Amino acid sequence: MASRRFRDAAFWVGLGVATQLGNQGQATEEARVVQEFILADAIGPVREVHVTVGPPFWDPPVWGGSPPETPPVPAGLDWDLWLGPAPVRPYHPAYHPWRWRDWRDFGTGPLGDMGCHKLSTVFKALKLGYPISVEATCTEIGPEIFPRRFEVRWEFPERDGKPPVTLIWHGGGLQPPRPEQLEAGRPVRGDVYIGDKGTLMGNRLIPESRMNRYGRPPKVLARSPGQYKEWVNACRGGPPAGSDFVRHSGPLTETPLLGNIAMRVGKKLAWDSPKMEFTDDEMANRLLQRAYRAGWTL
Repeated sequence: MASRRFRDAAFWVGLGVATQLGNQGQATEEARVVQEFILADAIGPVREVHVTVGPPFWDPPVWGGSPPETPPVPAGLDWDLWLGPAPVRPYHPAYHPWRWRDWRDFGTGPLGDMGCHKLSTVFKALKLGYPISVEATCTEIGPEIFPRRFEVRWEFPERDGKPPVTLIWHGGGLQPPRPEQLEAGRPVRGDVYIGDKGTLMGNRLIPESRMNRYGRPPKVLARSPGQYKEWVNACRGGPPAGSDFVRHSGPLTETPLLGNIAMRVGKKLAWDSPKMEFTDDEMANRLLQRAYRAGWTL
């Protein structure tokens, strides 16, 4: 988890640093359309959102713990440097390249890997900040590898007259409840926003008959010149990029990481964002920081 200093808007503003997280989907037309449906009150106040994510795009480890083989380190790879602050372990291709994401020592699992991509539009559309609680269930939990199938539930408070929101992540092929308005035989695809006056699935109202009657929402948001150009423009003194640390990607990053901790603890946790601590579980608080090996402490 980030330190308080790096979450402080004044810290970044004072440095005059342009920042941009690499969640490219935030710059797309589809993301703008979802936000405009919410702004137009097409489905009324939103109180619940379901995010569905299929299997990760990388192969899972085949061991319950560390791989037993110790193949030689490939030429040109400084294994000690690659390990960085993580505990020393023998090289294995199950860690590098690519599949480091699954291992607690190196990555943040499917939720940490995809969370900032999948949740970005939800955060912008509903103007979410930091959650006040998180809980999770999963089918397996181990000392070294992140779960593959899991469900995480965050609660967000009222903000600027908007009602509290429950955000639920269905990972590894788990499915959300089927929306009442969805036509028979039509699969659930995309994020599902449940409002007091209707439901949005992906960037379309459901059922399709309502989408056809309503059409596109009023085009009121500026369109992005593209993820990379946003950042270049910000570096040249232009407006902050769409996923800058202060306005967007700070709370966006913190949220899935809290979900990973909830999976390990196995119970609902109350989160105090200003203090950056759980108010009801010291074990969970200990998981907020990693132990860095000697020579790599900050």
